[in-house]
Amino acid sequence: MPSLTRAEAAQRARLLRVHSYTVELDLTGAERFTSRTVVDFACTDPGAGTFAEVKGAETVRARLNGRPLDPAAGNRLPLAPLAARNRLEVEFSAPYSGTGEGLHRFADPEDGEVYLYGQAPIDDAQRMFACFDQPDLKAPIALTVLAPPAWTVRANAPLCARLGGRWEFAATPPLSTYLFSLLAGPWHVLSREHDGIPLALACRRSLAAALDADADALFAATAASFDRYHELFGVRYPFGKYDQAFVPELSGGAVENPGLVNYREEFLFRARATDSERQRRFVVMAHEMAHMWFGDLVTLRWWDDIWLNEAFAELMGWRVAADTGRHPTAAADFAIWRERWGYLADQRPSTHPVAPDGVADTAVATQNFDGISYAKGAAALRQLAVHLGEDVFLTGLREFFRRYRFANAELTDLLAVLGAAAGRDLTGWAELWLRSSGANTLRPLPSRAAGAPAGLTVEQTGRPLRPHRLTVAAYASDGSVRRLPFAIDGATAVVAGPAARPGTVLLLNDGGETYAKIRFDPVSRAALPAVLPDIEEPLARAVVWTAVIDAVRDGELPPAEFLALVVAALPTERQEGVFAEVLGFARDALGRRGLVPLPQLAEVCAAALAGAAPGSGRQLAAARALASVTGDAPLLRSWLTGPRTPEGLTGPRAAPEELAGPRAPEGVAGPRAPEGLEIGPDLRWAVLLRLAALGAAGPDDIAAEARRDPSAKGAEQAAACRAALPDPGSKAEAWETLVRHPNPRLAIANASAFWQPGQEALTDAYVERWFADAPAMLEGRYPPAALQVVRLSFPQYSRKSVELTADLLAHADLDPRLRRELMDGADELRRWA
Repeated sequence: MPSLTRAEAAQRARLLRVHSYTVELDLTGAERFTSRTVVDFACTDPGAGTFAEVKGAETVRARLNGRPLDPAAGNRLPLAPLAARNRLEVEFSAPYSGTGEGLHRFADPEDGEVYLYGQAPIDDAQRMFACFDQPDLKAPIALTVLAPPAWTVRANAPLCARLGGRWEFAATPPLSTYLFSLLAGPWHVLSREHDGIPLALACRRSLAAALDADADALFAATAASFDRYHELFGVRYPFGKYDQAFVPELSGGAVENPGLVNYREEFLFRARATDSERQRRFVVMAHEMAHMWFGDLVTLRWWDDIWLNEAFAELMGWRVAADTGRHPTAAADFAIWRERWGYLADQRPSTHPVAPDGVADTAVATQNFDGISYAKGAAALRQLAVHLGEDVFLTGLREFFRRYRFANAELTDLLAVLGAAAGRDLTGWAELWLRSSGANTLRPLPSRAAGAPAGLTVEQTGRPLRPHRLTVAAYASDGSVRRLPFAIDGATAVVAGPAARPGTVLLLNDGGETYAKIRFDPVSRAALPAVLPDIEEPLARAVVWTAVIDAVRDGELPPAEFLALVVAALPTERQEGVFAEVLGFARDALGRRGLVPLPQLAEVCAAALAGAAPGSGRQLAAARALASVTGDAPLLRSWLTGPRTPEGLTGPRAAPEELAGPRAPEGVAGPRAPEGLEIGPDLRWAVLLRLAALGAAGPDDIAAEARRDPSAKGAEQAAACRAALPDPGSKAEAWETLVRHPNPRLAIANASAFWQPGQEALTDAYVERWFADAPAMLEGRYPPAALQVVRLSFPQYSRKSVELTADLLAHADLDPRLRRELMDGADELRRWA
């Protein structure tokens, strides 16, 4: 089916003014639903023609102004000739989705209950109702749902009337079609109110215990975020109620449907979670709430401005996590996790400006939901706020919301409003920061000869050179810190004050104010192992680790030197997110390539575990890390008979003996799980995955754990464990699943665990097969999920992949999405060659 092009959307936007959608969805069928839609719209050029969209539908019946229409061609329903005022009536039948597109249906394996939810981005509203599926044709949507009377049904707008199995909802304010959603099924719902806003949380009934246990924290996070946004924006939440649903098999992290936000249900913790996980959940919740203003109230005109949605929400989500006092060290996680994601994306062949102008159609748009649009965009906006000043920045945003309320805007509109507030033209700033790609590198230059300017000289490289406002800090071995703000606009800048001295670390961008790769002078680099463990500020440690990781990737820091720093500083790292990100890089980028020994990483994790307080999040983070790298199968087996998760959060249990493994001889003490470590279902699966990869667990062990955890998440984890087994039959089954299985979550699970260290003799034959089968991985799958399968399954540890990638890239008819992934994958391979 053809993707909507930018030119087609612009032409249709000039031609049409959509007044309203009236949608009725009949969900009483077991396998199919019926959609009936009435669209009232005006035409600025009577007699002209256009088209509406209906995707994946059968038995379409359509009338325009009372006249029957010809059948749709693909997903396009021709509309011609148009009158000045028009009414389009469309009825169709379609199967429920099982891939995360449109109206998704899920049957709970634990109790057999059926759940439905709507997933419309980017152009899948047309799978649920006939529409003009582009963001700048906003209109109110009035929804009626027919469903089994015992079900619960919720939508973007509040419920107006309910009679048996018929739910009628109020018309929404003007919405872009991609923001439409609904829930239907026996959902477990909790309700409260805050500041006059009705709030609700929803999940599957089989997860009710997990939701109930966390409800106070979730409602408190919601209330605190609303209060802070009302203070910052000066505009009240404009969509009435605010429901938040934790839904199964969601391909992304969350979707910002106004009045009904959907989250992946993994954000409901089935057992103890680390502080970092709770912080990241808060950030996602605050991110989606920020979209109520950035994206929903004011919406992009076309997908080249996706950053207007995502960068602002990214920036505000992390800020509000800290501002509310709930997670005061959130900036450290942003630096090591999200901003580093931006640096990685910005150094790949697929990099693009934050605000590109080449998004030709909706298929291309799906590829730009990446580290550039989110993390780099957020960092650029943070730097803009530093340039303009906080008060000016917020004044401009408030005017932006007022001027474009329930309308559409683009980059030039935002720049005009912020520029007026600041009294300056921001076009030049935007050209450097938003219209160009690539990251600058900032480094302190070695001490200059006598007669050179006093102070520290900082060099900027990379094109274009950008204006940066940031802080340099000198961290001494005695614990003292000296900070100094400075600016660099060109190739060099002299900072009066700190200088490189033995035992001192000079850290550029200490406060994380700007987006730039950071390097260390030789004296600071030598002092890092002694100084880094004693730096109190989590953000500063995160900036150090981010800079060190980047230097390793760029070939400027040897892996052995990086490992020495890991041994010296990581066991005492207090920030769980920083610990996990550094260990993950050491394991996946270096350990898997034989550049650092995995046993030494296991020693680091064991030291961190031994130093963690019993029952703490840090203990859990260290345990997960150790489980991912250790070769000590008896140790891991002992954990599977350790303390259990509280009853009621995980479902039925297998007998303890099923995964106990061999017992120690009488009178001999075997390994034991650390005191206070709660072995919940996710940690159990992580342990079993490692045991499977080591050949120390088999299909019977996996089946036993699946009986213990019969949830949908358990089924995915079991699939990953089977994919990790070192035997030909399991690999063949896993390969077939990741290439062709219609369930994207199962395909992703298999892809994530297929390639295991030490199994090269078994998996080498699949390297060439990947290049033959990669196109099939995209067929019939929801694009974001399909691309995730491609990325996870790419044979990134095989040198043969470089040549095979070049051969496949030579095919002129290669899917552009696959071409982009191949180019990035080959670039990463060459980096480590």
